[in-house]
Amino acid sequence: MSTIAENRGEPVTPVTPAVDTAGVAALLERGRTLTTPVLRAAVARLAPPMDAVAAYHFGWIDAEGRPTAADSGKAIRPALALISAEGAGAPAGTGIPGAVAVELVHNFSLLHDDLMDGDEQRRHRDTVWKVHGPAQAILVGDALFALAGEILLELGTVEAGRATRRLTAATLRLIDGQAQDIAYEHRERVSVAECLEMEGNKTGALLACAASIGAVLGGADDRTADTLERYGHHLGLAFQAVDDLLGIWGDPVATGKQAWSDLRQRKKSLPVVAALADDGPAARKLADLLAADAKKTDAEFMDFDEAEFAARAALIEQAGGRDWTSEEARRQHATAVAALSDVDLPERVRAELTALADFVVVRQR
Repeated sequence: MSTIAENRGEPVTPVTPAVDTAGVAALLERGRTLTTPVLRAAVARLAPPMDAVAAYHFGWIDAEGRPTAADSGKAIRPALALISAEGAGAPAGTGIPGAVAVELVHNFSLLHDDLMDGDEQRRHRDTVWKVHGPAQAILVGDALFALAGEILLELGTVEAGRATRRLTAATLRLIDGQAQDIAYEHRERVSVAECLEMEGNKTGALLACAASIGAVLGGADDRTADTLERYGHHLGLAFQAVDDLLGIWGDPVATGKQAWSDLRQRKKSLPVVAALADDGPAARKLADLLAADAKKTDAEFMDFDEAEFAARAALIEQAGGRDWTSEEARRQHATAVAALSDVDLPERVRAELTALADFVVVRQR
């Protein structure tokens, strides 16, 4: 697939990492345990019924308002923020306001994305717009976004101001990425470079912020914060590449989404774009099918049976889109880990950031 190779960037040998599963689980649980009480308190500030709608979205209550232990997400961003603070020599708790602010922005984006994409399921439950209506999904998303800045600025420190500026810049990039994603759904062709730029904005920006915001709150200089941000950016690209694979070939039992979910939404995700960049017969057949699909209404398209989506997934794989995306995830992982060598970090912190990067590449949901 020589047409894709030009977009590869600096040469880094990709490898499939061996993951310290127990160690990563402990880091994620720490992030979840330290962050959730503060996150709950922040959400409780919202006016009714937004507080209850947000609590449903986070998995704390069911649609009838009863407490539940639903899946609340992977907690990678909170884990990064806490480790980041320790990277600056501060206690992990210093990063909690940053972790909460990033989680609020992340969930603001999920609420809006689910509505824009028409997703009816997230984490094995009906999405907010499906249960509470589109208006509540929009309002609660907006409220979470505003709350994120408030949480940081309430600290009243110079470091909080620096952290807020970074979070605001990341949010703008995230929104840019979502706008690009929507625009690409209606274009017949998207280049690999455009797709990587979009994913760097939509996913990489907020993970980059999570990886640096704790350090900023801990008093790190801009060089340290920028380096951690670069690590997080490439981690985000690896994360999204894996997400793109799961969006087509993921097990619905693990992902909580429909089979072939990204194909159902006509997403120009990385496997699709990489496959179309090939010049073989599978790529040409795929291009013809997608061009025909573009002329169909959403209702006609959603009437496709499973065999239709399976056929498109098979063509993407035959054209090399699946293998290339897997390799790209590993390459971005290697670039993220390599960035850590450019900053002076405690060895434990470096090992933990590496372990989280390893986890991102091999996850199944």
